[in-house]
Amino acid sequence: MTTETRLPFEKEYVESFSKQKGEPSWLGELRIKALENAETLPMPRPDKTKIDKWNFTQFSSHTVESQAFTSLGELAEEVKVLIGTETAEKNLYIQRNQTPAFLTLTEDLKSQGVIFTDIFTAAREHSELVQKYFMTDGVKADEHRLTALHAALLNGGAFLYVPKNVEVSEPIQAVYVHDDSETNLFNHVIVVAEDNSSVTYVENYISTVDSANGIFNIITEVFANANAKVQYGAVDNLAKGVTTYVNRRGIAGRDARIDWALGLMNDGNTISENVTNLVGDGSYGDTKTVVVGSGEQIQNFTTKVVHFGKNSEGYILKHGVMKDSASAIFNGIGKIEHGASKSNAEQESRVLMLSEKARGDANPILLIDEDDVTAGHAASVGRVDPVQLYYLMSRGIPQKEAERLVIHGFLAPVVNQLPIEGVKKQLTEVIERKVR
Repeated sequence: MTTETRLPFEKEYVESFSKQKGEPSWLGELRIKALENAETLPMPRPDKTKIDKWNFTQFSSHTVESQAFTSLGELAEEVKVLIGTETAEKNLYIQRNQTPAFLTLTEDLKSQGVIFTDIFTAAREHSELVQKYFMTDGVKADEHRLTALHAALLNGGAFLYVPKNVEVSEPIQAVYVHDDSETNLFNHVIVVAEDNSSVTYVENYISTVDSANGIFNIITEVFANANAKVQYGAVDNLAKGVTTYVNRRGIAGRDARIDWALGLMNDGNTISENVTNLVGDGSYGDTKTVVVGSGEQIQNFTTKVVHFGKNSEGYILKHGVMKDSASAIFNGIGKIEHGASKSNAEQESRVLMLSEKARGDANPILLIDEDDVTAGHAASVGRVDPVQLYYLMSRGIPQKEAERLVIHGFLAPVVNQLPIEGVKKQLTEVIERKVR
């Protein structure tokens, strides 16, 4: 059964917006079809989290006017911290609310055919390439109401393409700055690594406003083709009052590898999906996630690795800390399809609750449709060990400082394993701010 929903924008507005951006006809047509579907498709149903009363569809502002940055010196201090000087001078895209605000890419990478630009420029200048990957084999526009709404109202994002046999040695970074409380963002990121290529992509979502009343609908599609390697790092740090739906999905071909390093640090209600489809034989997926929840926020994190190829390996590692009255659901799903023999699915989820009102729920799930495989899972939910606190406090450490040390120790097994040093550093700084 579906329920009709009155959306805030009509067909005429979407058509006008698409023409204003100079989009190819296929993208404009996709928007209109998605808008029609959004009125009748059901909402997603995250396990054990009711989102019926969450506002994902009612808002008045689709775009806000933002100025581009003429130099990095104009950035807010908290944004400057995210950008290493070396990376800033080479491969960097900054988006301010929905506005492409700054872009640099080395001439060396350009000469090798690497494309890194905002999603609208990519759609205009590389139409066939974007069409091949945009919501086709990854996230589909008709999966549910939020993916349809995303396709219809797309208003930001980036496109990264690495040709065959090109190895990008330096990280490529995107920073999505939220500094207008009226912003509603429908951001789409596509990362493509062709055969035998490799790339590290790091992104930050950061609010420089203390609170807002916005909707962020974020979708990422990662394609690692045969024998390609993609390291994808992200730190999400959006303000209180921002309701977020984020869907990051990867497809790994034969002998390809996708590594996710995710720090999910939003201060508002969040639904997060991270799915890796191991399509090719010998493919590999590794997802490491760190979460800190505070205040009264409600969050749901679903991490899923699906094995289609033989000899594929999938790993999930998640550690979360819940403070105050925050609550979170951690769903880990390892699925081995029939025919994916010799595959291995492993997962671990740990949740630490710091107060009586904090809630955490870790749900490990294995779905096995093949006999000749290996699989395993571990999960735990608990409170701070009073023995640990007593030990630290008995040595003159105040209680709050002792709790901070316990939290860092709890998250360290995940943080220390993150393969991207820049993400590790940024994530440690955000964790420090939240736990203090």
